[in-house]
Formats: sequence, structure tokens, C-alpha cells
Amino acid sequence: MITAPDITISSAEHAALRRALEGAARFAGATSPNPPVGCVLLDEDGAVLAEGYHMKAGEAHAEAMAIASARTLGVSGRIHTVVVTLEPCNHHGRTPPCSDAILATPARRVIIGAADPNPSVKGGGAARLKAAGLDVVFIDDDPELRGQSVAARRLIAPFAKHARTGRPWVTVKQAVDETGGMAPPAGRKTFTSKSSLVFAHRLRRRADAILTGSGTVLADDPEFTVRHVPDFPGKRRFLALLDRRGRVPQRYLEAARARGFTVLNPAGLDEAIAMLGARGALEVLVEAGPSLTAAVLNAGLADEHVLITKGNPDHIAITHANPEFDAVKGPGEDQ
Repeated sequence: MITAPDITISSAEHAALRRALEGAARFAGATSPNPPVGCVLLDEDGAVLAEGYHMKAGEAHAEAMAIASARTLGVSGRIHTVVVTLEPCNHHGRTPPCSDAILATPARRVIIGAADPNPSVKGGGAARLKAAGLDVVFIDDDPELRGQSVAARRLIAPFAKHARTGRPWVTVKQAVDETGGMAPPAGRKTFTSKSSLVFAHRLRRRADAILTGSGTVLADDPEFTVRHVPDFPGKRRFLALLDRRGRVPQRYLEAARARGFTVLNPAGLDEAIAMLGARGALEVLVEAGPSLTAAVLNAGLADEHVLITKGNPDHIAITHANPEFDAVKGPGEDQ
């Protein structure tokens, strides 16, 4: 007699998923072209045995990292439940299938935060695990976990958009003063607080590319480097510079390359987004002046709009093209 899988998610599994989501968010921007993923392993009583996170493309996936950690700790024989933020992969890429790694353990249950959004592989990992007799539960099966379901999908939103469309997630960062103006006082490059500056550098850290215009470069001579938070070692980014009139001096471009940027000079916004997507960028951060910022917003190209308004303290408002994401924090925005 075949028994139906238990789709009830326990408080321990709920807590493990929250832990996996928070841990994976620390690596948002480090894993491109892969998504950030977290995995927590539980025993039959719901106690945490080990955890693992995907840290860089080409390195072990979260499930493999967690299982390896459990082996090192001598607890792999007690694995009962695998809690993972994204559906385990079932294909050979730069690393072996995570479904194989799970099936090599005594796990009997898998809790999944979000389905794989890649149309060519979606559902394959879950189907493989179900066929092997494991209980497989997606958290959106439980209406009480809607918040975590949204958080799991927001975590991988740049990867999901790129997998479906070939285009990157576009985040627009805009800082304004009390009057709505974007120009800082004479002699300064910013007018926002230290905490807002740290927040802005978190956004920059998770981005694969910066999109700006010649006006911003000529006015501010910006470095676009990550300085106020630790950057990911070895992370290289694209700098897409809209400069149709060729006003930006060669010395700036050479200095940007020396800072590790791959400099691109697209003819316009649409070409910039398409060019970055074709090069594998999952997230683009727009850091530009009023005209280019307005052009991106008015063209409907922004997936996320971060508006920082000068004040005491500054006010940060974040809105998304998909309004359900407004209820959750984006990955790395508070880390």
C-alpha cells in the first residue's frame, strides 16, 4: 500500500528553511551565473545536523556542501530531512546532480523553498526524488508559509528572470534630497548618511554589472567599487557605460579596467540590457543621473527600485515590478 506524502511542515522544518534562506542570501552576487542556494539537514527529531551553501559557480552546490559537512561531523547516517531553498538539480553540469547526492544518504524527506525556474529542467529533481520513494514537499503547498515561499522566489529572482528571458534583473538605486533632487551639494558626491551608503554598497556587491551614463562619470569620476562592506574575493563586474558622444576620457576607462571591470559601450538602454544578459549577468545595478534613471524607470525596465531619501534618518523605500516581492527583503540587503 502506497502512503501519501506528509505535506505538513513542522516548526523545525520551518526554522531550518528560514536559516537556509538567510544563509544563502549572504552569497547573493557571488554565485553567478548560478543562483544562491542554502541547505540545512535535520535528523528524525528535527535537530540540525549540518548546513551548506553554494558559494561560487563551479564549486559544490548547497546540498553537496551540507552532506559533506555532515560526513565530516560523523552524522551523515542520521540524515532524515533535507531542507533546501531551491529544487535540487538532476543534471550533470560543472558539478554532479544534487538529487544523486541526496539519494546517497538515508534521507526520507525533502522540503523545497522554490521550484527550479529553468524551463528545461524544472521539476526534474523533485520527480527523481519522488520516484525513489522520498516525501517531497514544496513550501507553497502550505498556505501558512506564503512569506517564506515569496522569500525563496525573491532569493533566486535574478536567476529566474535570466533563465526565462535571457535578460538580467535590473535594480535602480536613486538617492534624492528633501526636494526630490538628485544633485549633491558642491564638492560632495553624496548627501545620504553613512548607513545609507553601506546599504548602497550591499546592492553593488550583489550586482554583476553597473549601468551608468557619461554625465555621471564626468561629474563624479565614480569608482563603482565595493568599499563599505566586504566584497566577494575575485568578483569581477561589467561596467556598461552609455556614452554615445564619446565624452568619457580614455584614462577613466583604463582605470575602470584596472579596478577589475569589463567595460562595455552599448548604444542604448535596450542594447545594454541585452548585451549584459548575453554575457551572463544576472543582476544589473543602475547608478546614474536623473535623465538615465528616469529613462530606465519610464521604459519599465526596472525590476526593483530603491529610493533613498535624505533625512534624519534617511528613508529607504523599495518597490518591485512584481509587488509580492515588496513584502520581503531582497538578498543581502540587511547583511
